[in-house]
Amino acid sequence: MANNKTNYLEEAVINHVLNKTAYTSPTTYIALFVSATAEEGTGSEVSGASYTRAIVYESGSGSSPKWNAAVDSGGGYLVDNAADITFTTAGEDWGYIVDCAVFDAGTSGNMMYYGTLTTPKTVNSGDTIKFVAGALDISEL
Repeated sequence: MANNKTNYLEEAVINHVLNKTAYTSPTTYIALFVSATAEEGTGSEVSGASYTRAIVYESGSGSSPKWNAAVDSGGGYLVDNAADITFTTAGEDWGYIVDCAVFDAGTSGNMMYYGTLTTPKTVNSGDTIKFVAGALDISEL
Protein backbone atom coordinates (compact mmCIF):
# COMPACT_ATOMS: atom_id res chain seq x y z
CA MET A 1 0.00 0.00 0.00
CA ALA A 2 3.08 2.16 -0.08
CA ASN A 3 2.85 5.54 1.64
CA ASN A 4 -0.90 6.00 1.20
CA LYS A 5 -2.21 7.43 4.44
CA THR A 6 -5.65 9.07 4.54
CA ASN A 7 -6.31 12.63 5.65
CA TYR A 8 -8.08 11.19 8.71
CA LEU A 9 -4.95 9.35 9.90
CA GLU A 10 -2.57 12.20 9.05
CA GLU A 11 -4.63 14.55 11.24
CA ALA A 12 -4.93 12.00 14.07
CA VAL A 13 -1.17 11.34 14.17
CA ILE A 14 -0.03 14.96 14.00
CA ASN A 15 -2.51 15.96 16.72
CA HIS A 16 -1.40 13.02 18.87
CA VAL A 17 2.31 13.86 18.56
CA LEU A 18 2.20 17.66 18.62
CA ASN A 19 -1.02 18.59 20.39
CA LYS A 20 -1.19 15.77 22.94
CA THR A 21 -4.56 14.62 21.60
CA ALA A 22 -5.05 11.01 22.64
CA TYR A 23 -5.05 8.40 19.89
CA THR A 24 -5.58 4.79 20.88
CA SER A 25 -4.35 1.97 18.67
CA PRO A 26 -7.53 0.73 16.97
CA THR A 27 -8.78 -2.68 15.96
CA THR A 28 -7.78 -3.00 12.30
CA TYR A 29 -9.74 -4.46 9.41
CA ILE A 30 -8.94 -4.92 5.72
CA ALA A 31 -11.59 -3.90 3.19
CA LEU A 32 -11.70 -4.71 -0.54
CA PHE A 33 -12.64 -2.18 -3.23
CA VAL A 34 -13.95 -2.36 -6.80
CA SER A 35 -12.89 1.23 -7.53
CA ALA A 36 -9.84 3.31 -6.69
CA THR A 37 -9.47 4.49 -3.10
CA ALA A 38 -8.19 7.96 -2.26
CA GLU A 39 -6.67 10.11 0.47
CA GLU A 40 -10.11 11.43 1.39
CA GLY A 41 -11.17 7.88 2.36
CA THR A 42 -13.32 7.32 -0.73
CA GLY A 43 -13.83 4.41 -3.11
CA SER A 44 -16.48 1.74 -3.77
CA GLU A 45 -16.14 -1.04 -1.23
CA VAL A 46 -17.32 -4.52 -2.14
CA SER A 47 -20.87 -5.25 -1.02
CA GLY A 48 -22.94 -8.34 -1.37
CA ALA A 49 -23.64 -11.78 -0.06
CA SER A 50 -21.26 -12.82 2.72
CA TYR A 51 -18.78 -9.92 2.26
CA THR A 52 -17.33 -8.61 5.51
CA ARG A 53 -14.09 -6.84 6.25
CA ALA A 54 -11.36 -9.13 7.53
CA ILE A 55 -10.16 -8.39 11.06
CA VAL A 56 -6.39 -8.19 11.44
CA TYR A 57 -5.91 -6.97 14.99
CA GLU A 58 -8.39 -6.62 17.83
CA SER A 59 -7.29 -3.77 20.08
CA GLY A 60 -7.71 -4.35 23.80
CA SER A 61 -8.28 -8.09 23.39
CA GLY A 62 -4.94 -9.10 24.86
CA SER A 63 -4.08 -10.81 21.58
CA SER A 64 -0.88 -9.96 19.77
CA PRO A 65 -1.09 -7.66 16.76
CA LYS A 66 -1.15 -9.56 13.50
CA TRP A 67 1.17 -6.98 11.96
CA ASN A 68 4.93 -7.49 12.08
CA ALA A 69 7.02 -4.84 13.82
CA ALA A 70 8.14 -1.96 11.61
CA VAL A 71 11.52 -2.44 9.93
CA ASP A 72 13.76 0.05 8.14
CA SER A 73 13.41 -0.71 4.44
CA GLY A 74 16.24 1.62 3.45
CA GLY A 75 13.84 4.36 2.35
CA GLY A 76 11.30 4.37 5.13
CA TYR A 77 9.64 1.97 7.53
CA LEU A 78 7.63 -1.06 6.49
CA VAL A 79 5.14 -3.33 8.24
CA ASP A 80 3.40 -6.36 6.81
CA ASN A 81 0.84 -8.88 7.97
CA ALA A 82 2.28 -11.45 10.38
CA ALA A 83 -0.46 -14.00 9.68
CA ASP A 84 -2.73 -14.89 6.77
CA ILE A 85 -5.68 -12.54 6.29
CA THR A 86 -8.62 -14.55 4.93
CA PHE A 87 -11.98 -13.16 3.85
CA THR A 88 -15.26 -15.07 3.97
CA THR A 89 -16.07 -17.10 0.88
CA ALA A 90 -17.93 -15.00 -1.68
CA GLY A 91 -21.63 -15.90 -1.67
CA GLU A 92 -22.05 -14.13 -5.03
CA ASP A 93 -19.80 -12.39 -7.54
CA TRP A 94 -18.00 -9.49 -5.82
CA GLY A 95 -16.53 -8.04 -9.00
CA TYR A 96 -13.06 -6.93 -10.04
CA ILE A 97 -11.10 -6.06 -6.87
CA VAL A 98 -8.54 -3.31 -7.53
CA ASP A 99 -7.76 -1.76 -4.14
CA CYS A 100 -7.76 -2.54 -0.44
CA ALA A 101 -7.70 -0.38 2.67
CA VAL A 102 -7.14 -0.56 6.43
CA PHE A 103 -10.11 0.59 8.55
CA ASP A 104 -10.64 1.03 12.28
CA ALA A 105 -14.09 -0.61 12.29
CA GLY A 106 -15.84 -3.66 10.85
CA THR A 107 -18.46 -1.44 9.22
CA SER A 108 -18.27 2.28 8.48
CA GLY A 109 -15.40 3.66 10.57
CA ASN A 110 -12.35 5.52 9.31
CA MET A 111 -10.13 4.49 6.42
CA MET A 112 -6.51 4.84 7.54
CA TYR A 113 -4.29 3.36 4.81
CA TYR A 114 -5.21 2.49 1.24
CA GLY A 115 -3.63 1.24 -1.95
CA THR A 116 -3.87 -0.56 -5.25
CA LEU A 117 -3.40 -4.31 -5.40
CA THR A 118 -0.32 -5.48 -7.29
CA THR A 119 -2.50 -8.08 -8.99
CA PRO A 120 -6.18 -7.09 -9.18
CA LYS A 121 -8.55 -10.05 -9.15
CA THR A 122 -12.08 -10.88 -10.22
CA VAL A 123 -13.89 -12.53 -7.32
CA ASN A 124 -16.69 -14.89 -8.30
CA SER A 125 -19.18 -16.76 -6.16
CA GLY A 126 -17.36 -19.47 -4.19
CA ASP A 127 -13.95 -17.73 -4.29
CA THR A 128 -12.00 -17.00 -1.11
CA ILE A 129 -9.55 -14.09 -0.98
CA LYS A 130 -6.45 -14.45 1.18
CA PHE A 131 -3.38 -12.31 1.77
CA VAL A 132 -0.72 -14.79 2.90
CA ALA A 133 1.55 -13.74 5.74
CA GLY A 134 3.95 -11.02 4.60
CA ALA A 135 2.01 -10.19 1.43
CA LEU A 136 0.28 -6.98 2.56
CA ASP A 137 2.87 -4.24 2.95
CA ILE A 138 2.30 -0.80 4.45
CA SER A 139 5.13 1.73 4.48
CA GLU A 140 5.94 5.13 5.91
CA LEU A 141 8.43 7.00 3.76
